[in-house]
Amino acid sequence: MAERPVEPVRIAGRGLEGEREGQDGKRVGRMDQGGPGHRVSRGRAPIAHGGDLDAARLLFPGAPEPWIDLSTGINPVPYPLPPIEASAFRRLPPAGALSRLREAASVAYGCGDPACLVPAPGTQILIEALPRLRPPGRVAVIAPTYEEHEAAWRRGGHHVAAVPRLEEAGDADVVVLVNPNNPDGRTWPAARLLAFAGARPRDSLLVVDEAFADLVPGDSLAPHLRGGIVVLRSFGKTYGLAGIRLGFALAEPDLAARIAASLGPWAVSGPALAVGTAALADHAWRLEAGAARGRDAARLDRLIERAGGSLVGGTTLFRTADFPDAAGLFRRLGEAGIYVRRFEAAPARLRFGLPADKGEWCRLARILK
Repeated sequence: MAERPVEPVRIAGRGLEGEREGQDGKRVGRMDQGGPGHRVSRGRAPIAHGGDLDAARLLFPGAPEPWIDLSTGINPVPYPLPPIEASAFRRLPPAGALSRLREAASVAYGCGDPACLVPAPGTQILIEALPRLRPPGRVAVIAPTYEEHEAAWRRGGHHVAAVPRLEEAGDADVVVLVNPNNPDGRTWPAARLLAFAGARPRDSLLVVDEAFADLVPGDSLAPHLRGGIVVLRSFGKTYGLAGIRLGFALAEPDLAARIAASLGPWAVSGPALAVGTAALADHAWRLEAGAARGRDAARLDRLIERAGGSLVGGTTLFRTADFPDAAGLFRRLGEAGIYVRRFEAAPARLRFGLPADKGEWCRLARILK
């Protein structure tokens, strides 16, 4: 079968327009209404994430080892680790190493000014830090999406509502969206987001999580930073090195300085500084990785469709689909030692990361055929 372009957004079945179920099974709708379409976050159980193979082994104790973990959206072909000096492990990170990382990241992300870059030990820390930098207010999260955003703002004492469309953010003080979105891959052009931000009050904030933007052709807000915009970028997903724990906030310099101060000194380890600087400066590797993962995503689409799946969308690092018997397929995959992501509020839906090599592709194809 001939190759075809990977579609960053393919909404099938239950779309993202209008009121619908959020990931916790409740209806989500307009933030500025108090009726049935309005949801305010309350306390709830901890959010489940992919990558927990201990949980997979408990579910399927007889599954063969090693497990194939397709439950995350992490590049399965990691960046080759550069040599790391022993001093990076023995000493506190020097200021020069942090400056070199910020310079490499400013070029890689296209923002131009290293003063706009805030390196952090993973974007999750930044997701937790941002709510603490503002007094309690009204927050709209464009949902369904990565649930930690909603949870973090709620923990920060904010009034949080999940809304399905950008136009329904109402008078929120803060609007949060993930672009490309996880798990359905829908995107917003930079021009639309800039116009949206420009029409809002000067003290409002637009937070755009671009965790999956590196390998997806499209618009980023990183080259268009202005007051009231924060962009988050993930290092570990793109470069297949999630254990390094490295991520970035991009914002105009004054706000970037406030974010950095909230993290304290030496937020990023010496080894992470060394690896991140080398990888972010390797533009050729990222271009090649994007092309290769795009071909892998198209290959995964074909396997999913042959298995009767209806593609919802995704990015070059994961694909999401609905299946007539998703529970049965999840069980068959698990019994074969293949772990994928399922969604409690969408029982027909599964998300697949990319296999790493020929053996993993063959093992997955045997179950999906």
